[in-house]
Amino acid sequence: MNRAYSLLTVKAVDEDAREIEGIATTPTADRTGDIVEPKGADFKLPIPLLWQHKSDKPIGHVTFAKVTDAGIVIKAKITKIDEPGALKDRLDEAWQSIKHGLVQGLSIGFQPLESARIEGSYSYRFMKWLWLELSAVTIPANWEATITAIKSVDTELRAASGEKQHRVVRLDAPGASGTTSKTKSIPAPKEGTDMKTIAEQIVAFEAELQAKQTKLTEIQGKALEEGRTKDVAEKEEFDTLREEIKSIELELKDLRDLEAAQAARAKAVGTPKTAAEGSAARVPVSIKANAPEPGIRFARYVRCIGLAHKTHRDPATIAKELYGERDPQVVEIVKAAVIASNTTTDAALIGNEGGWADFVEFLRPRTIIGRFGQNGIPGFTRIPFRVPLITEASESAAYWVGEGKAKPLTKPSWTRTEMNPLKVANIVVATMEQLRDSSPSGEVLLRNSIVNAVAKAQDQAFIDPSNAGTANVKPASITNGLTAVASSGNDGEAVRADAKAAMGKFVLANNALTSGVWVMSATTALSLSLMTNALGQAEFPGLTLNGGTFMGLPAITSQYVGNYVALVNAEDVYFGDEGEVAVDMSTEASLEMMDNPTGDTIAATPVAAELVSLWQTNSVGFRAERTVNWMRRRNSAVALITGVAWGDPAS
Repeated sequence: MNRAYSLLTVKAVDEDAREIEGIATTPTADRTGDIVEPKGADFKLPIPLLWQHKSDKPIGHVTFAKVTDAGIVIKAKITKIDEPGALKDRLDEAWQSIKHGLVQGLSIGFQPLESARIEGSYSYRFMKWLWLELSAVTIPANWEATITAIKSVDTELRAASGEKQHRVVRLDAPGASGTTSKTKSIPAPKEGTDMKTIAEQIVAFEAELQAKQTKLTEIQGKALEEGRTKDVAEKEEFDTLREEIKSIELELKDLRDLEAAQAARAKAVGTPKTAAEGSAARVPVSIKANAPEPGIRFARYVRCIGLAHKTHRDPATIAKELYGERDPQVVEIVKAAVIASNTTTDAALIGNEGGWADFVEFLRPRTIIGRFGQNGIPGFTRIPFRVPLITEASESAAYWVGEGKAKPLTKPSWTRTEMNPLKVANIVVATMEQLRDSSPSGEVLLRNSIVNAVAKAQDQAFIDPSNAGTANVKPASITNGLTAVASSGNDGEAVRADAKAAMGKFVLANNALTSGVWVMSATTALSLSLMTNALGQAEFPGLTLNGGTFMGLPAITSQYVGNYVALVNAEDVYFGDEGEVAVDMSTEASLEMMDNPTGDTIAATPVAAELVSLWQTNSVGFRAERTVNWMRRRNSAVALITGVAWGDPAS
C-alpha cells in the first residue's frame, strides 16, 4: 500500500462530537519525484482513520471527503468513549494532539490503479488510485526528517509482521508531464536482482546523479522566475540535494578507479605462448550436477548391473555411458562394487556404502521403524547381533528397617537372550525393455518396486498383534501377546478416555512418557485430524495424515496398521540392523511367480511348483535382502488399544 502525506489545516472543531473539518493541501514536491493526482482518488465512505499508520490502532472514521482544486476536503470523527483503559487513552491523546496542533499531518494510504512513468526520471505519476485509509501523523516544521522517520517506523512495523516494504509517495503540485500508460500496479524491483557488476552500479549512479541535478536546477529556477529567494523548505531540500550530489560524484570516482584497476589486471584468454604461461595455475570451471532423489542412485546402480550381466559388457562402462556426466557418483559406485565382487566370496552385488546408503535413506521415512529416532522422535535401543543380553525378569525391592532389626532379602531374576540377524527379502522381476528405458520414470518404477515390498514386510511384522514370529525366520511384533485396552467409543471424549487409559497403564509400568511414541494407522490419524468440537475447532490440532503429535507425544502413521493404536516406549525396544542391503541378480533362474510360493526342495517329499524361466522371458530378477531384527525388552513396554474406530459415525 502506498502513502501520500499532506498538511492538515483545521477549519472547525466540535468538542462534543469530536469532529474535525479540514483540507489536505498539496505540499512541496517529493524528492523521489512521485506525483499523486488528488482528483484521481477512488473511495467509498466511511474510510478508516488510523493513528500514526498503525492498523491495530484505529481512532475513528472519515465520514465526508470531497476532491477540489485545492486538495481533498475531509470531515472526520474521532470516537469518544467513557470506559477507562488503553483505548480511551489512545483516543483522547489523538483528539488532544490534533486539536492543539501537535499533530498536523495527514497520510493517505492507497493502492495505484493507473500510473505513468515521468519522462526523464525514475518517478511515477498516479492518475487513479484506490483510497484505503487515512492516518493522522506527526509532521513538524522539519518536513523531510519527519517523513524519513515515518518511513522508518512503517518499515519496521511491516518487517515485524512479515509484509514487504512498499513505496512511500506524497501529494505533489500538478505541472509535471508524462506519457500515460495503464498499469494495474507500480512496477517494483524483482527480488534477488541486486546489481552484481561495477558497470551496472556506475550506470545506476549516473542516472540518479542526473535526476538530482535536474531537481536542483528546478528549485533554483523556480525562485528566480518568481523574483524571490528560496523559502525554508526549498533551501533545506536544495542543500540536501547538493550534499547528495557530492556524495554520488565521489562514489562514481571510486567505482571508475576500481573498474580501471580491474581492467589493468585482466588477462586475455588464449593459447599460451610460453612454458610459464602454460604451466600457470588457474581455477577450473566446474558444473555441479543436481543430486537425484533418494533411492534413484540405488536404482541406477541396479539397472547398470542388470544390463551388464544381460549384454555381457563391463558394468562400469555402461554406468559411464548412461550417467557419466549427470551422475558421476553412480560410476564410482559401480566400479567399487565390481572390484569388491572380484575380491570377495560374498555373492551380494552391493558391498559399498554408496549403494545401500542411498536405498536405506529412501526406505527410512517410509517405514515405522525407520522414523524412530528421526525428527525429534525417540529412538530404539540399538544392540549388535549375536551379543548376549542380560535383562531383569523381576525387580528387586528395598525396605525401611528399624534399628537392630533384620534386613529383608529380595531375589531378582534375570534372563539371558541374544538377537540373531534375520533377513527380509523380496524378488523383483524387470524386463530388458524396462532396463533399457532411459526415462526417469523407469528408474523410479524399479526403485519403488523394491522399496515398497521391503517397507510393507517390515511394517506388518513390526506392529501386527497377530504376528507371533517364526524362530530364526521372522521376529514377533512388539504388540504380540499383550493385554489390550478396548476402545470405549468414537467421539472426542471416548478418544481422550482411551488415550488416558493407555497412558495410565504405560506409566504404571514405570515407562517414561518422554520416550513414548504413538503408532496408528494413517486412516485413524486422518479421522482424528478432522474431528471438531462444539465451537468448530479441531479436537486434535497437532495431528495430520502423516503423523505429528497426539496427546503431547509424537505419533507415527502407517498404512499397514489396522484398527488398533499402540503406545511404545522406544527405549524398551531392542533393535539390530546391519545398515545395508544385499542385492543379487540373475537372468537364467526359474522363478515361482507367487507371493506365497509352495515349492519345497528339502521336505521329505519335495513339492514341485510351476516355474517361469527368466532367460525365456528375456527378464532380469533382482533379489534385495535387508538384515534386521527387533525385540521387546519387556511386555509392559507397549500399551495397546484395540477396536479403534475414532472419528467414525456412531453406530
